[in-house]
Amino acid sequence: MKSSSVTDDRGRFRKLFDAEAFASVAPGVRFVQTNLSTTLGASTVRGMHFQHAPASEFKLVCCLRGRVHDVVVDLRKSSATWLCWHAVELREDENTQVLVPPGCAHGFQALTERADVLYQHSATWDPSAEGGVRYDDPALAIKWPLTVSRVSERDLSFPLIEPGFEGART
Repeated sequence: MKSSSVTDDRGRFRKLFDAEAFASVAPGVRFVQTNLSTTLGASTVRGMHFQHAPASEFKLVCCLRGRVHDVVVDLRKSSATWLCWHAVELREDENTQVLVPPGCAHGFQALTERADVLYQHSATWDPSAEGGVRYDDPALAIKWPLTVSRVSERDLSFPLIEPGFEGART
């Protein structure tokens, strides 16, 4: 998904959200929360996070500063792409955004010493509905562009995908 921007000798103006354009991609989805993460240290990984139902959510993600390797993993057991992942580089100087559907885990690796990532959410964060999978799970085999240098204790505590894994409850 692309947003628009105008750059001139004064700098840049960037449209981050257009409800009418978004409705053509995700009809009926409305955002209720916006978050900004600042990640320090190239090669730091945040993720892979999701929310279980009834707090499962769409996320619209863009990079406001720096660059990130953004990854989405499909954890919807009924999906044809279950346990597959997709990655895209998000950069401050481009207008690419990623729409993460409910039932998918999301995370990213900072490719610059500082990365600011903006998230819009269709549901309010509910700590009791929080879920995640490991960024280094062999069942996913996510290819990170840099050797991972830093991950939070919480993200390291997520379970590995084992036989019988049910995925995200959506």
